[in-house]
Amino acid sequence: MDPNRLKGKNILITGAARGMGAANAEHFAEQGANVCIGDINLDGAQETAERINKAGNGKAIAVKLDVTSREDNAAAVKATVDEFGMINVGLFNAGLNKPRFFMDIDEDNWDLIMNVNTKAMWLGMQETARQMIAQGKQDYPYKLINVGSIASRKPLVDVTVYCTSKYGCLALTHCGAIGLAEHNITVNGYAPGVVVTPLWEQLDKDLVDIGFKQREGQAYEDIVNDALQIKRVSYPDDVKGTAAFLASPESDYMTGQMIHIDGGWCIQ
Repeated sequence: MDPNRLKGKNILITGAARGMGAANAEHFAEQGANVCIGDINLDGAQETAERINKAGNGKAIAVKLDVTSREDNAAAVKATVDEFGMINVGLFNAGLNKPRFFMDIDEDNWDLIMNVNTKAMWLGMQETARQMIAQGKQDYPYKLINVGSIASRKPLVDVTVYCTSKYGCLALTHCGAIGLAEHNITVNGYAPGVVVTPLWEQLDKDLVDIGFKQREGQAYEDIVNDALQIKRVSYPDDVKGTAAFLASPESDYMTGQMIHIDGGWCIQ
């Protein structure tokens, strides 16, 4: 692997204050990228940017980003361009989950998850692509990268709305790849399984609250024992290499693909 394979790439990452987003931002910068860290948690985004800048590889800035707002998405793209000159890659990582059984779903639960996981991804893709198109075609493709989930292809009884939102992520990846090909923009994604992040730690507690699991930690154990071929949960470090591959020239001939990084949960 070329340790400078992302040198000169300017990358916007949503939901990058912590978890997978922060790990990706730091990994991208280690390979020479400049990163704009967008998150509604501005303090956390600034902390991640400070770590990157202190490390002295790529550069980083932080912006407050409500991903459900078109104006905020457009402002994050503009901040990236204002700081680094242009934008080459958009990584749409922001997401959340709040489990409910099918008959317990209400409009608030539906709207919260669909707005953050699906509507926000569409807004981010569109605003980033708008800037890429304005920049003009390059000798290499611009790249949009969507963070899906095993729930992009596997129905799960306790998280119906989350599954719906992540099926939508898969559709945005496929349709975006077709709709943006004429502008030399590729659209791909990756689909993690169980990644130990603040999102999953909260989900673990929520599954106990709705009565799906009896104790905290049981969800991890059951999935490892019953669903995974690689008998452990994953961590952000297990995901960041695939994200960097999709941002790099090594994936230039790919589009419309969703790569699973799930320990063998969704073998196809």
